Parts: sequence; structure tokens; C-alpha cells
Amino acid sequence: MQSKLIKIGTRGSKLALAQAYETRNRLMATHGMGEDDFEIVVIKTTGDRILDRPLSEAGGKGLFTKEIEDALLDGRIDMAVHSSKDMPTWLPDGLELSCFLPREDVRDAFISRKYTCLTDMPEGAVVGTSSLRRQALVKKLRPDLKVITYRGNVQRRLQKLDEGVADATLLACAGLKRLGDEDVITAPIEVDQFLPAVGQGAITIESRIGDEMISGLLAGIHHETTAKELACERAFLRVLDGSCRTPIAGLAQVDGDRLTFSGLVLLPDGSEHYDITVAGSADEAEMVGVNAANRLKEKAGEAFFAAVLAACQ
Repeated sequence: MQSKLIKIGTRGSKLALAQAYETRNRLMATHGMGEDDFEIVVIKTTGDRILDRPLSEAGGKGLFTKEIEDALLDGRIDMAVHSSKDMPTWLPDGLELSCFLPREDVRDAFISRKYTCLTDMPEGAVVGTSSLRRQALVKKLRPDLKVITYRGNVQRRLQKLDEGVADATLLACAGLKRLGDEDVITAPIEVDQFLPAVGQGAITIESRIGDEMISGLLAGIHHETTAKELACERAFLRVLDGSCRTPIAGLAQVDGDRLTFSGLVLLPDGSEHYDITVAGSADEAEMVGVNAANRLKEKAGEAFFAAVLAACQ
């Protein structure tokens, strides 16, 4: 179809590579291309190097994207494959999220060698997670449990269970399924109990604005329903994302021409939370997310967000 080698940028983890290969394989199937039309370019990000503290203390979502976006801007790669939940709400000038793949399972997975579910764990049991949202939700549901922070790839987190560092951990069902590791899931946690992160389960592809050849290729694998859900969720996050350590969850679901969105904000210790559910036109997904965020800000009030800021100190 074209003579130019298409360079796909990605992080180097097993999951990131699985997502890059899924993107490549969809492009091959849609456009009749071969593996030799592509090159997978692995780029190490700041977030990959920081393993000794929570990302919320080190700078947040952009830690997993900056180096990849730099390579996209200077032409070293032609497209970048990301987990949507890693993406900042503001992109560098000249770049856009031009494609979303069909969304996988949005739920979080409870994983334990000892217990069947979160509610089955005894008082004082230890849950390990690197996610501020998961920490807050665990403490909201089970304030008697101990939550510790640990990071690393899927295999390392599971190893820590075997080493007794934690009694349970939480990971995204989508990532485990993409790795072929869904057998390690002890139990999925339903979204009405444990609302997922904004963008969880969705792969997005970032490209340069105005690169018509790449845009044309990506249009063939773009999933519009996922794009509408993410437009809503990312708008919600953008309005609320003023704090350095605000646990935020949100999930939009499209059904025909309608969209339903549920959002949640919590204190890091789970002791206080506010939620909202709204519905609207799927064609006005971004506005639904903005309205939900503004209503939730009003509902929570200034004292709540002041408490969040105090938790950052």
C-alpha cells in the first residue's frame, strides 16, 4: 500500500508490546499489509524508571508518555500506542489521539493466593497497589485493611504475593486478558462496587496532526463507540484534575445513541467520597463529561477539595 516503513512507538513492558502488536495486526488485517511494513520502536519513559514511590508523588500520568511524544514530534516514530488511562488530559501542540481500539473488560481484578474476594479478607490483611484510586476505593469499602504501595510489572506484583509482601493485589482485567494471563484473576470486581479509572481497558493511538497518510491508516481500525466513551471520561477528568493527588474514577457506556456516565472522587484514605451518574446524547459525549464534573465539584464543595490539597502536603 505504501513503501514507507511505519514506525510504532511503545513502552517496553510485555503489556505495552502486546498492545503495539495488536495495533499492528489490526492495521495489517485491514489494509493488507505485512509485518515488514512496520517497525516496533521501544522507548523507555520516566515512569518506567521510577519504581521506588507512587507515580502520584513523582508527577502523574505524563511520566509514561513524554519521551514517546517527543519521538513522535521529532519524527522518530509515526504513531504511538498507549493505554488510555496513562494519557494526560492535555496533549502537546501538534499531537492528537487519532484512534481508539475496541475497549476490553473495564473491571479491576482482585488477585490473591489466600482469599476469594475483597470482602472475604480478614481485618488487618494487606492489599498491595500502586494506584491511588484503588487505594482509596479499598479503604472506602474496607477501612480495616492495610494498603501498601508497590510497583512493577504484572509478574513482579504476582511474585510479591508469593513472597508474602501482600495478601492481595488489584490489576486491570483488560491488561491480564491481553497478556493471556486471565487465569490469575481470583475474581473480577464489578463496576458498581469498584468504579474503574478513566480510560481503563482502552488502547489509544496518538499521531501528528496533519499526517494524512497515518490518519488514513488509523481510520480503518478506529472504534467510534470507544472514542465517544473516552471523550466523555477524559472531559470529566480534565475538569477535575486540578489536584496532585485526587483519586478519580469514571466510566461512560454508550448504548445506541445514548451515553450513561458514572463518576467518583474520593479522599486518598477513602474516608469521604462523592459520586454522580448522568445520561445524555452519545453525540455530545464531551459535554456530558464536563457537566458531570461541574455538578460533582458543586456537590463535593470547596471543603472536600481543600482536604484533598491538604493530603498532598
